[in-house]
Amino acid sequence: MSATVIFVSAGPGAADLITLRGARALSQADIVLADALTDPALRELAPQARWIAVGKRGFEHSAKQTEINALLVKAAQEHARVVRLKGGDASVFGRLEEELMALAEAGIASEVVPGVTAALAAAAQAQRPLTRRGRGRSVSLTTAMTEAGELRAARSADTEVFYMAGRQLAALGRQLLAAGWAADTPTLVVSRAGCADAITSEHALADLAGAALLHRGRPTVVTVGIGASLVGDQGKTRPASNKIAISPEIPSMKAPLTAKSSP
Repeated sequence: MSATVIFVSAGPGAADLITLRGARALSQADIVLADALTDPALRELAPQARWIAVGKRGFEHSAKQTEINALLVKAAQEHARVVRLKGGDASVFGRLEEELMALAEAGIASEVVPGVTAALAAAAQAQRPLTRRGRGRSVSLTTAMTEAGELRAARSADTEVFYMAGRQLAALGRQLLAAGWAADTPTLVVSRAGCADAITSEHALADLAGAALLHRGRPTVVTVGIGASLVGDQGKTRPASNKIAISPEIPSMKAPLTAKSSP
């Protein structure tokens, strides 16, 4: 059986952040291997498919990458239409390379459907554009922890966005200060970006540790620098506000398309 595996980026949070192309791929799938953090409502797009949960969660028991690779190859050998559903954008901290390599070694074709990554969802949630004309020309996306479990932080762009940072906020703040960021640098913390229960809080970098309790146990991204500043701020220094915003309850929404949707 000749199959093509389609990596579909589900986006972070709510089901309606998936792209039309991704939704159509789901509607045609025979089997879906899904990440843990994808919205369960996406199952409505593929009621005909067999769903297998294979996703990873930070600091929690989850399938080993080698096991996921083997499942993916096996699914492609047994089914004609295979979807690998990943949260956020598959190409950004989604372990996409390992899975592409496993398929290539098995002689299985693949396709990647892009999506919304958590950094963009967090920026939209807080209405803080990551780039700003004339003063915010570069953005760096970084995982807070290395593969070896070591925290690393530096200053390499006008705006730094740290993924999977929720349990390291105090240490992250200290490292960023040591790397040369000013104590009053605007810092934005968003947990469960794109979800109905998203929480955003803004701080001076020196006060970043104060966000730890608020965002504890939630997928969290931290934005530091120009992209975390208020719109229209023009880079002016402001007193630390430590403002907190909780998203208003959003009515439950069905997935954007169904298996019967026309292409």
